[in-house]
Amino acid sequence: MSTATMALVFGVVFLIGAISGFFPSPPPADALPLRVDHGHGLALGLLPINTLHNIVHLTFGILGLAAARGALMTPTSYFQLVAVAYTVLIIMGLTPATQTTFGLVPLYGNDVWFHLLLAAPAAYFGFLASEPIGRRS
Repeated sequence: MSTATMALVFGVVFLIGAISGFFPSPPPADALPLRVDHGHGLALGLLPINTLHNIVHLTFGILGLAAARGALMTPTSYFQLVAVAYTVLIIMGLTPATQTTFGLVPLYGNDVWFHLLLAAPAAYFGFLASEPIGRRS
């Protein structure tokens, strides 16, 4: 599968995730406090989110769709961005002092593992995958 096709898939997944995040279930009683608590809850009953978190996912979704068409950046550059950004988010989510991005975006719990599921294939398509000559992104 080409990196452009995968960028399209990632873009759609990010957009679906962002849209579903605007309809969260209530956060658990022991959820970490946020300064920006608008839309704070659990996406799909599992992933801590808030409105800013959803905006980040919308942004990555739009970038994925654009990269799939070769606009703004190449698909390879998009995957490099996703891999690096989500690896940083994983580290922040595992570090108690930054699990809420200083009160702005929740990055703890199942969100860490979900970010790993995004970062790993992004790293593959951004840094390791090769395409036949003439199809390289």
